Amino acid sequence: MPISYFQCSQCGQKFEPEKVTYICPTCGGNLDTHFSFEENPSEIDQAEILRKTEKSIWRYAALLPVPDPGFKATPLHQVGFTPIYQPENLRQKLGLRNLFVKDESGNPSASFKDRASAIVVSRAIEADIETIITASTGNAGAAMACMAASVGKRAIVLAPRTAPPAKIAQLLTYGSQVVLIDGSYDDATELSIAASNEFGWYNRNTGYNPYTVEGKKTAGLEIWEQFLRFQPADDDLNVFVSVGDGNILSGIAKGFLDLLAVGWIERLPRLIGVQSEGSAAVYNAFVQNSNHIEPVKADTVADSISVNLPADGLRALKRVRESNGFMLSVSDEQILSAIPQLGSAGIFVEPAAAAAYAGLIRALETKQIDPATPALVLATGSGLKDVKAAMRAVSPAPIIEPNLQKLKEVLGA
Repeated sequence: MPISYFQCSQCGQKFEPEKVTYICPTCGGNLDTHFSFEENPSEIDQAEILRKTEKSIWRYAALLPVPDPGFKATPLHQVGFTPIYQPENLRQKLGLRNLFVKDESGNPSASFKDRASAIVVSRAIEADIETIITASTGNAGAAMACMAASVGKRAIVLAPRTAPPAKIAQLLTYGSQVVLIDGSYDDATELSIAASNEFGWYNRNTGYNPYTVEGKKTAGLEIWEQFLRFQPADDDLNVFVSVGDGNILSGIAKGFLDLLAVGWIERLPRLIGVQSEGSAAVYNAFVQNSNHIEPVKADTVADSISVNLPADGLRALKRVRESNGFMLSVSDEQILSAIPQLGSAGIFVEPAAAAAYAGLIRALETKQIDPATPALVLATGSGLKDVKAAMRAVSPAPIIEPNLQKLKEVLGA
């Protein structure tokens, strides 16, 4: 679907698609992508989408800014349409009427970030761009490296030297050019922008490139197809999303906004953003009722949401308020505790994904949500991304001699 225009999410200025590439040249705000179907919903055929056998983000090609790139037998064409689980043991434990967990670990590089990278790499294919660069704490870079490798594009990833080893291993294995930065994610972001300006490389940075939101909105479209279209019209839905840069929340919101525009939903689900207490710039602005985000010195076990100054924080804040949602912060201890809780339902997550579930627990404890309202938690990445954190979240396994009596003693049998 060709883009009609870009519009700055802050100052409201509109731009023709060929006039801008990244952020608003006037105020530096994030750009929202607009399509003709917003004015003419009949352009999109719901029945045709639902009839498709394609089980990836490309089933929604009619609502995306790039055409289906082909490459069907590659990871690029296997992103999305991730499952939604209903963990009965957790539902009962929390006292909820309905609990859903959308598990993104089945994506090719095992995280939600594949959605954005698939669209950005497809845009590079469309525009005949050879080199793509990004800053990443691990997942976005791994996603881009995976997508780029699958279609023969060159990927350059700048990551903080503190990124989890498993994520660095992914980056290197995919054949991307990895440079570790002796600094923060924000430092890596600034350097990647300088490099893309200097060498003319395409920049995938979260929030900076407007196509990232278009990839992430596909999760919102899937939530509609897998859940919302079966829900009574007068039912609400609380959606819990971990927040670092804010781009995932902005992306899911964009999916819901597009659905609202074509008349497939009647109102926005309630978006609840969850940040670590050690990286809570967006949360701070929300509780202060401010439209300005002050940077923090991020320090959290959840590396994927560890950001000093969120690149898409203002838009995420706006989307939370539009949906009548709210922001929460949770401690590293609460995040680590959430990992084995989700694990008890067969869902293995990294700390950033666990943060969303910890936020649900917090919202129930503080009575900020009604247990009778369905809740959906977005589990953004596999626990294999950060095994060290997973081991911190559980008790170590005992070591015994190969003796039946010793086994009985350990098991209490």
